[in-house]
Amino acid sequence: MDLGISGKSAIVCASSRGLGKGCAKHLAEAGCKVIINGRDPEVSKRTADEISKISKIDPVVILADVSTLDGQAALLEACPAPDILVNNNGGPPRRDFRELDRDAILEGVTQNMVTPIELIQKVIDGMSERGFGRIVNITSLSVYTAIEGLDLSSGARAGLSSFLAGIARGVADKNVTINQILPGKMDTDRLAGGISMTAKNRGISYEDAAQNEMQSIPAKRFGTADEFGALCAFLCSQHAGYITGRNILVDGGLNQNAF
Repeated sequence: MDLGISGKSAIVCASSRGLGKGCAKHLAEAGCKVIINGRDPEVSKRTADEISKISKIDPVVILADVSTLDGQAALLEACPAPDILVNNNGGPPRRDFRELDRDAILEGVTQNMVTPIELIQKVIDGMSERGFGRIVNITSLSVYTAIEGLDLSSGARAGLSSFLAGIARGVADKNVTINQILPGKMDTDRLAGGISMTAKNRGISYEDAAQNEMQSIPAKRFGTADEFGALCAFLCSQHAGYITGRNILVDGGLNQNAF
């Protein structure tokens, strides 16, 4: 399917690896000029090299922490008028809420709620004036499904969805959409780290711990960054202009709710 976005420019935050990388690759395949963002120079360069092989337009790499105003400025200097913004950022580690002090709470909210809002503030009016804009926020299954220890991440990401609900509807008539994708258990470094910790705590092998995790998923497997990126690219396409203000689960059926 031709997504109708060839030649569009896309900022993809935290895209040197994992789900962000999957999104950047699919947008590049669709013909977008992609701005890749990461903090590790070697990892970011490898990702850029991979994307260069599948894209007619070489990606631009911006090494920056997107949670900082300087990092955001660097992204927008490289791409002052993006057509597409994919918000993604690392979240606070799993931790008992009793261990969180004020600084830790504020940092988590900044990472997973304030940062995407700040970037949206900077790009949404330009998108509206040009008559095209696609904003996708990568959040988490934990917005809908309680996951013990991810309270800070869950609260910040749920807050983002609620904050943007009215904003999405306020720009829908300008052909600007805002949606969230909520990943479940995806085959990423973050999931692998959690499985390793579980294996260590339970005294079992990594393979056994991973199998135990998969058994809780109706699909009996982890999701991939590639299939996640394909959905993101579709939401950024010309064909998705009538989808906005939605929270879309990608979880292999793990969330049991019908509505």
